[in-house]
Amino acid sequence: LLSAICYLLSAMVLTRVASETDVSVHSTFGSRYVRDSLPRFKMPEGPIPKEAAFQIINDELMLDGNPRLNLASFVTTWMEPECDKLIMNSINKNYVDMDEYPVTTELQNRCVNMIAHLFKAPLGDGEAAVGVGTVGSSEAIMLAGLAFKRKWQNKMKALGKPYDKPNIVTGANVQVCWEKFARYFEVELKEVKLRDGYYVMDPAKAVELVDENTICVAAILGSTLNGEFEDVKLLNDLLIEKNKETGWDTPIHVDAASGGFIAPFLYPELEWDFRLPLVKSINVSGHKYGLVYAGIGWVIWRSKQDLPEELIFHINYLGADQPTFTLNFSKGSSQVIAQYYQLIRLGFEGYRNIMENCRDNAAVLKQGLEKTGRFNIVSKDEGVPLVAFSLKDATRHNEFEVSDTLRRFGWIVPAYTMPPDAQHITVLRVVIREDFSRTLAERLVIDIQKVVHELDSLPARVSEKLTTATTVVEGHPPALIKKTTMEVQREITAAWRKLVADRKKTSGV
Repeated sequence: LLSAICYLLSAMVLTRVASETDVSVHSTFGSRYVRDSLPRFKMPEGPIPKEAAFQIINDELMLDGNPRLNLASFVTTWMEPECDKLIMNSINKNYVDMDEYPVTTELQNRCVNMIAHLFKAPLGDGEAAVGVGTVGSSEAIMLAGLAFKRKWQNKMKALGKPYDKPNIVTGANVQVCWEKFARYFEVELKEVKLRDGYYVMDPAKAVELVDENTICVAAILGSTLNGEFEDVKLLNDLLIEKNKETGWDTPIHVDAASGGFIAPFLYPELEWDFRLPLVKSINVSGHKYGLVYAGIGWVIWRSKQDLPEELIFHINYLGADQPTFTLNFSKGSSQVIAQYYQLIRLGFEGYRNIMENCRDNAAVLKQGLEKTGRFNIVSKDEGVPLVAFSLKDATRHNEFEVSDTLRRFGWIVPAYTMPPDAQHITVLRVVIREDFSRTLAERLVIDIQKVVHELDSLPARVSEKLTTATTVVEGHPPALIKKTTMEVQREITAAWRKLVADRKKTSGV
């Protein structure tokens, strides 16, 4: 009897020790790791099993949205399984170590030359293109801007003139990376204001803003707001005339982040690239319509003379002399390899087929929205394949409410206001990517109709309070004053902008 009791006690002790230590997670959801939360902002004291770490993180990530239903983003969300394998096989390669990974460097150089030829760079037989792969178009724009600034400074120094107040002329519709460049590198950003019905930079007004301190005019091939291409050809012609009159040599940079992999395939006759003599550099996002996952961009210069040599660094501590012109140093090789895969896998015809399909699906969505009779289409037929639209009647419910309600169906469709001087205009935008099929386009139209009908049945939220104003005059009862549609729309927009800003203040750490 005594020996039996001792055996039972020893078994209980062993069981307890095994349970408390969880050396091996036999059943993840039966372990203590799913009952006790880990510290969020401090490292835990000890390690946990790999199975538990995976499950904890995987469970939290389930709360993220579905990337393919994120219609706010231009960034690629699907690639072929064969390319996924290449990415995983090269995920441990540091791209900057060119001597150790010479084939990866060669693939990058091939991509640069392919893209330069796509953009009609004036290259002679056997001449190598001048360009570099970047983390995205933001870094590419920083590099292009620095090249313009340094060339301008060198010119002004040679002329004995001040060189401390450079500026760039853009439209108010530029992406935030241009504002970052201006602030980080102390360059004034001179913006051409927008107006009702014209939501891109007006070339004539842009040229009017150019002065002797303008390092370049930045044109956008595919506005983030409505996908429209700016008229780079007209800008080039007007700027040539101004340069002749003034003796300046103000150049053009084309921000083709979204449109650089669209225009050559859908609009080959459109002159926006190096066919125009004042276009000195172009950036494009490989991770947008270049069809690669996030983390790759490209900047191409017209010739070696357009990239000042003093901006290029030469290092030899990785095994050989290596030139480098990037803002960051170490980065993964996977996206460069993925870009090369897409370029040789699809070829010109493959890219053209995909872009035509995106354009056709955008047309299906546009037609479906027009048939509802509830929306005005703000985007253009020629441009990035997206549909930007606004409510015809926003007196009871507005675009922000449509966007918010669509999330219940899984769709992420952004609502936003236009930049100055069109900030009273609010739009919704759907970006059509490669993996957005016609079936999904038709499904989205059905869900938007459901949302609109649902909102019609609800009392007005913000707008009802704003449609009238009360004035009080001493000795008289309060009087209601009916506001104009424009006043209501502006106040609704202001109220929603404040609501979004307040949410952002409380959603972070």
